[in-house]
Amino acid sequence: MMGSLSVPGGLVLIRDSVQWEGRSLLKAMVKRAALRGERVHVLGCEVSEEEFREGFDPAVNSRLVYHDLFKDPLNWCDKEDAVLGGPLGALRALCQRTDPRPVTVALDSLSWLLLRLPCTTLCQTLRALSRPAVYSGDSSLVEQIQVLGLLHEELHGPGPMGALSSLAHTEVTLGGKMGQTSAHIFYRRPQQHATYQTWWFSILPDFSLELQEEPPFHLQPHPGPHTAQVSKCQSQDKEVDPMTHLTFNLRLSKKEREARDSLTLPFQFSSEKQQALLCPGPGQATSHIFYEPDAFDDLDHEDPDDDLDI
Repeated sequence: MMGSLSVPGGLVLIRDSVQWEGRSLLKAMVKRAALRGERVHVLGCEVSEEEFREGFDPAVNSRLVYHDLFKDPLNWCDKEDAVLGGPLGALRALCQRTDPRPVTVALDSLSWLLLRLPCTTLCQTLRALSRPAVYSGDSSLVEQIQVLGLLHEELHGPGPMGALSSLAHTEVTLGGKMGQTSAHIFYRRPQQHATYQTWWFSILPDFSLELQEEPPFHLQPHPGPHTAQVSKCQSQDKEVDPMTHLTFNLRLSKKEREARDSLTLPFQFSSEKQQALLCPGPGQATSHIFYEPDAFDDLDHEDPDDDLDI
């Protein structure tokens, strides 16, 4: 079933991994934005401009404004086309946009920026960049820029990942099965419940998206020697007692259970102890403390100190 990947404005995180790269999806979303007539700013850090533009037709490339940080990431070279102020300067310049037309910013990649800029500074800049803008003179012109950020989640710890996730309006986590790529999409919309969708897709050579709501039928595993062997192993695993290889026994036999039930614990008040208390023998101490549980006591014979929380 063909579908449409609807991504609202704001910050969109494309989270990829070693197994499932996300640059192709980023380029596919850049192409869709360009074909909608939007101006697309690309902050290129990890690949060259030639490699990023490769595969796009002239109509798409004409709408791309490329900020090249790949050739001179630290802005050391004195060139006319150098990015003023480096990556942070480029981001802050985009925050001061004056064009009311829709704009998309593609960050390739957020991981590159996060490894070179303080996390708080980057998050504050992204927050300002993805904030709705109201242009002077006409309060009806409210535009929210769309920021597409490619994020290699295996490179970062839970702190930076959590900070970026809290800023994102949409998170696209790439996965897959049997060679087919899936996108697990988490939407956060203001004053609405968060929604979650899963799309299966493939990217064509011209970076067009072919979307499906369900995995294709041919991806379902067919019975074969390997499939049958896996199924047999799984069925055998279900029948195996999980306590077979333990060094201790968690179950009691009937005789052991009867012995446990007939055992009188030292703190319990029995008839023998009552008789010994009433008729103490010669030389026997008469000061004893006996405890008789009432109906509301919850005694656990396996853990008599359960009430002590130790």
